[in-house]
Amino acid sequence: MLKRLKSYKPYYWSTFILAGPVVISQLGHTMVHMADSVIVGHFAGTVPLAAVSLVNAVFMVVMVIGLGIAYGITPLIAQENGRGNKEECAKLLSNSIWMNAIAGILLFCLVYFGSMLAIDHLDQDPAVVKEAKPYLLILSLSIFPLMIFSAFKQFAEGLGFTKQAMNITIWGNVLNIILAVIFVKGMFGIKPMGVSGVGYSTLIDRIMMMVVMLFYVMRSSYFLPYISKFKLWAVDLIRIRKILKIGAPVAMQYVFEIGAFAGASLIAGTIGAVEQASHQVAIQLAAMTYMMASGIAAAATIKTGNSFGNKNFFRLQRFAVSSYQLVLVFMTLTASLFAIFNNYLPFIFTKDMAVVTIAAHLLIIAGLFQLFDGTQVVGLGILRGMGDVNIPTLITFIAYWIIGLPSGYFMGVHLGMGVEGIWYGLTLGLLTSSVLLYWRYRIVIHKHLNA
Repeated sequence: MLKRLKSYKPYYWSTFILAGPVVISQLGHTMVHMADSVIVGHFAGTVPLAAVSLVNAVFMVVMVIGLGIAYGITPLIAQENGRGNKEECAKLLSNSIWMNAIAGILLFCLVYFGSMLAIDHLDQDPAVVKEAKPYLLILSLSIFPLMIFSAFKQFAEGLGFTKQAMNITIWGNVLNIILAVIFVKGMFGIKPMGVSGVGYSTLIDRIMMMVVMLFYVMRSSYFLPYISKFKLWAVDLIRIRKILKIGAPVAMQYVFEIGAFAGASLIAGTIGAVEQASHQVAIQLAAMTYMMASGIAAAATIKTGNSFGNKNFFRLQRFAVSSYQLVLVFMTLTASLFAIFNNYLPFIFTKDMAVVTIAAHLLIIAGLFQLFDGTQVVGLGILRGMGDVNIPTLITFIAYWIIGLPSGYFMGVHLGMGVEGIWYGLTLGLLTSSVLLYWRYRIVIHKHLNA
């Protein structure tokens, strides 16, 4: 057993080195919303914190559609780079930029003309809705720069360059936190903006990240062999369809999972503002560990995609197994932290003891579903690297919308278990997704080995 583990050492290390910066970069998306929750919870109160939860529930569904579409380029870049086709990588980038720009505009319209109206009809606390609307509108403006940033980020990560996006994300989060405190609290002559303040800080942060990432990729010597063949106007519907063939199902995978958690937030909101705020506290902490696991999944996509591109299936299997093992170790550690410090972690967000008490109970459940959450996202990452996205999309739909959310609603509302019942349902959905995606991976790899 020990000898077998040692044989995986190069694969552990290679995946870890690639995943580390991606983890931090992925975590950056969550840290923006976590910082918003912490600042609002301490400086504005429980109702504004519930408003942040409501907006995140609505906005995150829209945002992950965009991130999923943008992600479609990464496995394609990894595969073409594995074949040594630099010109094709450049053409994929130009098409991704245009596709992401159009998607950014359409998603803004979806929020402005859809979500802004729908938020009035979700049976939420009127005081929470009043606080939420201005924040949602400002946040929706940040979709476009986020999409352009993602085009260059996913291109770089597909080539194995992950540290650049990590550094930009870190400094972007520092800027976001500083501006959020200034705007929400009201400093340096600026009037206190409340919840809207974190919206403005996020918008400014994402514009700056877009500009810096764009200039880095276009000017860096690392990308010169690819950018020398880059033509912005080289739009090709065949390549756009190729990206969408992966990106659209990935977007739907994100929607089914994040949408289920957003639905859970809305169900919690029908129970009460305190329950919704408690859900927001626990889900923000769980989202941090999920984003870290998704960093390992992104590394798995790149490594398996590269191996798949040059038909090295032995290497592909090694990277798949090592990714599963790494995420199991990592999520076991985070589950232990949630279980040990569940009574203390909620104080990061709020001093309201009613919120803290419920959130502490939710973190015990969150500790339980950490393992399932980690293994299912890695399973998705491995399958994306192999170009298998349609069946996994169906799996995520069944797991979250046929099993997870309905069972959560039944336990939470009909059985009177409250927000804890909702979270038990989410755990069941994650377990289902984890098992079915691993089963799918075994089927696909055996198909290629026997071809």
